Amino acid sequence: MKSLVAIAAAVVMLVVAGAAQARISTFKTPSGNIGCLYDSSPTFLRCDIRSGLSPAPPRPGSCDLDWGDSVSLARRGRTKLVCHGDTALLPSAPVLAYGRTWRRGPFTCTSRRAGLRCENAADHGFFLSRSTWRRF
Repeated sequence: MKSLVAIAAAVVMLVVAGAAQARISTFKTPSGNIGCLYDSSPTFLRCDIRSGLSPAPPRPGSCDLDWGDSVSLARRGRTKLVCHGDTALLPSAPVLAYGRTWRRGPFTCTSRRAGLRCENAADHGFFLSRSTWRRF
């Protein structure tokens, strides 16, 4: 737990340090199981799911860090899985209530009791929930 708090603090420090150059925004679902981070420079959206992706994707041999609980989306193109050593699950992130939609840059995310759906301007994206996930 201490390492998770340290990682979250480091991410917050990076967000504050880079805020003059980039627009950062975060949110989490009401359950706290999903947390997302948006950065405008370079433009991307990353969402982590505490319960992990189900079914779990195969781990690539090139990933020695955390795997199977994080996806990212660029302005265009399809969702990618993230090999990472940090987290987008920030305790201080505002809650995106069920039934509400979040919009930043080219991204739109809608929170529902069934899960979180996010997409980019090219209509590619992902759906995350405790029981399943998918890319589109």
